[in-house]
Amino acid sequence: MRLSCQQEDLHRGLSAVSRAIPARTTLPITQHVLVEAADGQITLSATDAETIAITYTIQADVEESGSITMPSRLLADFVATLPRLPISMTLAERSRQVSLACARNTASIGGMDPDDFPPIPTVQGNTPISIEATRLRQGINQTHFAAATDDSRPVLTGVHFAFKDKQLRLAAADGFRLSVHTMDIESDVDRTAIVPARALGELGRLLQEVAGGDVEITFNQTGTQVQFDVGHARLIANLIQGTFPNYDQLIPATSGTRTEVNVSDFMRETRIASIFARDGSGIVRVVAVPGEGNDPGRLLITARAEEVGDNEGILDAVIEGQESKIAFNGRYLTDVLNVIDTDRVAIETTSPSSPGVLRPVGDDRFIHVVMPMFVQW
Repeated sequence: MRLSCQQEDLHRGLSAVSRAIPARTTLPITQHVLVEAADGQITLSATDAETIAITYTIQADVEESGSITMPSRLLADFVATLPRLPISMTLAERSRQVSLACARNTASIGGMDPDDFPPIPTVQGNTPISIEATRLRQGINQTHFAAATDDSRPVLTGVHFAFKDKQLRLAAADGFRLSVHTMDIESDVDRTAIVPARALGELGRLLQEVAGGDVEITFNQTGTQVQFDVGHARLIANLIQGTFPNYDQLIPATSGTRTEVNVSDFMRETRIASIFARDGSGIVRVVAVPGEGNDPGRLLITARAEEVGDNEGILDAVIEGQESKIAFNGRYLTDVLNVIDTDRVAIETTSPSSPGVLRPVGDDRFIHVVMPMFVQW
């Protein structure tokens, strides 16, 4: 194998595929990245051999085709520190030692037999579903953070995909909160699947590189795998088997109070309150006080640090309905406010013991439900 490529291209590709490398494994070769050179391009592949696989293609000047696996972390860290100049890579026939050179820097990295690398699956069979990349990325960003991180209920570690009536509905829940994003699509498909949230987090990063393009989503015939193809990169994930909860019944149909505030102001006050809430189970209290006469309504955000102190932030707000009190986990509030794209958000509440609902003002595609925390008022 003999080739040369641009440092920034190789660095970008290694950064993308290395996120499929498992943190801990009993299979050492999964700590490697597979490098395949042929037909004027390099294909980089990585997998954890269980849940996710990522392939990434970059342009290169390939004088002699070939393949090898190399330690992912060592290779990525070395390439990242090199200057933005061409990198040459040479592998002698029947050798496992790769020579790299860039400017005045040289290195020799030992690899492993590419035949021992876990096979990267190819998902074929069903007709691909095409979705605008920026639209899918927004849907992923607004849902995958709400998925569970522990495996006590495996179905909750994924994001539910529901295709129906030329719409795609994404939903994630961890038992304490629920995020739902609905988008219009061109394909008239009727199917559901649960995609691991971890895989979607990595897909969201890949989609940052796609400006104005589409993503092709393909499910295999048996409904066990899904492939997201963005052209220069592919992500394949094993689907989570099981039945996702009926989350529609968790969304309150009515509310007693609707409070509308500026998102950035609400975020700032929630972060301040979260500092004091660190020693108080993360509890942030939110009180909506309707205005009287010409006075605007007020939203009070407070937190208490037992035996240390407390704080109170006040925001002007448009409030419809009666005064309300509710307490949330501060981190859950900042998580959802981080992914709201509009300037203002509406908080819908009914009672201190009922779920709160957050909706971006002017965007009915996204809804977020947060379970309250029970406190002494």
